[in-house]
Amino acid sequence: MKFTHLDENGKATMVDVSNKPVVKRTALAEGYIYLQENTIKMIEDNVMKKGDVLTVAQIAGIMGGKKASELIPLCHNIEIENISVNCEIEKNRIRITGKSVCTEKTGIEMEALTSVSIAALTIWDMCKAVDKKMKISEITLLKKTKELR
Repeated sequence: MKFTHLDENGKATMVDVSNKPVVKRTALAEGYIYLQENTIKMIEDNVMKKGDVLTVAQIAGIMGGKKASELIPLCHNIEIENISVNCEIEKNRIRITGKSVCTEKTGIEMEALTSVSIAALTIWDMCKAVDKKMKISEITLLKKTKELR
């Protein structure tokens, strides 16, 4: 079996995508952060000391997705055309979705997954003073598409 990220000597290497076609690629990821009821209420009422939790998390998620190749070894540096992050309050958690788009030879799922992860970590950071029982969970890729141009 040949692994794509190992060279002939078994050393880590970046995958050569030079022969792949350029296609439009989209990825949708999601994840959850579980919080206590009083923390959810504080977020809804926008009374957290660090500010508007969901807006800051959304912006941080977008920024994080743009930095995926700087954070993840062997991740290709691609030209990202769009990243959107949405944070939706549910009963005892916040559902975070991240959608990323590029027209490249490889990508875009790491950017979507990173955007969700960074948004969740930002919520954690903004709420850690009032909630010691938070849990980030279920970060997953929901969908990845390729569309020939």
